[in-house]
Amino acid sequence: MTSDPSPAWRGKLLTVCGMLIIVGAATAMTYLHTAGQSDQLLRWSIVMALLAVSGLLMFIRGLSSLAAPQARPDAGNLLPAMQRDGLQQTALTLESRLEHAPIALFCVESKGQEKNVSPLNGNARRLIAPGRVIEVSQLYEQIIAQAVGKRSMICFETEQGQERALLASSSLTLQSQAQLIVALMPVESELQMEAQQAWQKLIRVLTHEIMNSLTPVASLSSTAQDMLNDLQLPQQNAADLALALDAISRRAHGLVNFVGSYRSLANVPVAQLERVQLQALLARISSLVSPMWQSRGGEIQFSVEPANLEAMLDPAQLEQALINLIKNAFEATASVQPAIVSIRAQLSRGARLRIEVSDNGPGVPKDLIAHIFTPFFSTREHGSGIGLALVRQLVQGNGGTVRYADSVGGGARFIISL
Repeated sequence: MTSDPSPAWRGKLLTVCGMLIIVGAATAMTYLHTAGQSDQLLRWSIVMALLAVSGLLMFIRGLSSLAAPQARPDAGNLLPAMQRDGLQQTALTLESRLEHAPIALFCVESKGQEKNVSPLNGNARRLIAPGRVIEVSQLYEQIIAQAVGKRSMICFETEQGQERALLASSSLTLQSQAQLIVALMPVESELQMEAQQAWQKLIRVLTHEIMNSLTPVASLSSTAQDMLNDLQLPQQNAADLALALDAISRRAHGLVNFVGSYRSLANVPVAQLERVQLQALLARISSLVSPMWQSRGGEIQFSVEPANLEAMLDPAQLEQALINLIKNAFEATASVQPAIVSIRAQLSRGARLRIEVSDNGPGVPKDLIAHIFTPFFSTREHGSGIGLALVRQLVQGNGGTVRYADSVGGGARFIISL
């Protein structure tokens, strides 16, 4: 089997042949004119002219082939086929690993004084997609400001509330152009879980120690009251002692009940997951809380989309979490007429259950949002600080998250994702 001639050899061949045809045609025409054969001169002159034109075209084509830059051998063609396939497979593997990396990767490129940020993998594109980050430009500003080789914690607003993330960056140069690769890892859920576990341990220790001290006090005060009746004391002294012992006993029992209420944060049972129809679950909650809202002229709204929506969860624990949020909304809208609370369940991105509880109250001040789920913290004067802390613990026990998010129309909005 012979291979095709190279472009250079083909060009040389065309040039030589074209030159020979032109010279031959010119020689023939000169001979015809010299011979003087007038009857055939015109016919042969036309033939020789056409032949000369053909030779000229062939000559020009050959020169063009010689003048054109010769393609250098492709380096890939010099590699054995097996090695070339191996390199392609390696490239595809690296690209696939980058695309499915469990963190969001961004590239920062400089063009003069301007810096452009672009997502590099699926997690980064999902993060800036509609329904996640509210202000993408603000997130990009924080990415651009990230110092090379440093780690920092940033905050940004999402549709599900405020999110905290860890940023890390490194620089590299590709094709003489400096670039910055920035890795972003959301850690809000992990930080919430760690904080919740720390509070659980603290509450468990405090309630144990306080209960150990209060129980004997309550018991001894009751015993002292009984003994007082057997003592022969002046009436005024006996009355004063009885009043003091009664105050001690009442206060001790009150503290025992108060501390006991916080045990619920430290002793939440393990969630028993089962398939639950959201329509039926919300109907049960409606029968419990609707009369309370209607009694003061308020309105409570429930919606499930689609109507046959189901999820794997602990129904008792989710009911308790939603009742706590509805109670919180009831207290927050005490001065609003008409008071309205809406509970909406639907599927969100990734086929996750999303439940929103929103009201038309005053909402939560921005400087307090970071603390509302902290145990013992309350925005109300006589609040215990248990309700929202218990909500978060119940939701986390079901493998979900609960966030506070700003509402466009005002009021508070809590989002549960399961």
